[in-house]
Amino acid sequence: MQSIVSYKDRGIGGNSHYRGNCSPRLIEDLIDFYKVKNISDYMCGSGTTKDVANRKNIKANVYDLNQGFDLLNMDVPERNEFIFWHPPYHNMIRYADNMYAASEIEKKYGIYANEVDLSQCRSWEDFIKKLNACMIKQFASLEKGGHMAVLMGDLKKQGRLYSMLLEIAKPGIIENIVIKVQHNCTSNKYQYVNENFIRIQHEYVLLLKKAEDLLYPVQFTVNRIADIRNLESVTWKDVIADIIEKAGGKIELHNIYQQVSGYKKAEKNHHVKEKVRQTLYAYRKIFFFENGLWYLS
Repeated sequence: MQSIVSYKDRGIGGNSHYRGNCSPRLIEDLIDFYKVKNISDYMCGSGTTKDVANRKNIKANVYDLNQGFDLLNMDVPERNEFIFWHPPYHNMIRYADNMYAASEIEKKYGIYANEVDLSQCRSWEDFIKKLNACMIKQFASLEKGGHMAVLMGDLKKQGRLYSMLLEIAKPGIIENIVIKVQHNCTSNKYQYVNENFIRIQHEYVLLLKKAEDLLYPVQFTVNRIADIRNLESVTWKDVIADIIEKAGGKIELHNIYQQVSGYKKAEKNHHVKEKVRQTLYAYRKIFFFENGLWYLS
């Protein structure tokens, strides 16, 4: 197995018409590489993992919400050697009431599928919170030395990239990140009025190992709003340029003084006004003065 994998021929297993299904050949390669004897999949979709395991003559524990298993709220029954997980990519594909009837799941299992289906999360933040809860729960079920492979992708909406790889919790040892080339993407069939974007043609396989019991590292992504006036590494030139841009491209000098006052950038300089003036005159290709106002060139 290499760090980039590509399966033009999907392989045999699962239902190729089940939206979001993955290539059985990826699971085959993971089983061969890790010499897996027992594999678990708690979002098995159309049963690709089970079909591959049967062909490989190994044991498989497979579950899905469409079979009455709610990973968010139910216990993971097994102590696992290897877990393959292919969660939804937020709401790119909605499963409840599209791939199966939520009313049937409620009637048969008493589970409100629309409330626990990760593809139904209303916000990206809620999705990541629930995704990480599922990640930690599954990883904790690994035996010492066990492995987990997570297949995931990115989404692009309104000019912003939403990256599962960047924001998913990463417990244990990160052994590798494999790039999986995507073939037969539904989006490739469409022509867009505005083609000013980079089409996503790949997914990621995050490979994790549980090396220790009880105590192991976990990487979480924390998103915060940063004011550059409080960031030590940012230069005065860029602080002042941002202040002028924020003011609409022109500003009076005393307003620049006010805009930096009280922030860490100013607190560490005992001659703030002098520093502001020095910066404005030092970068005349960026700033210029006219009619009592400072402008950006």
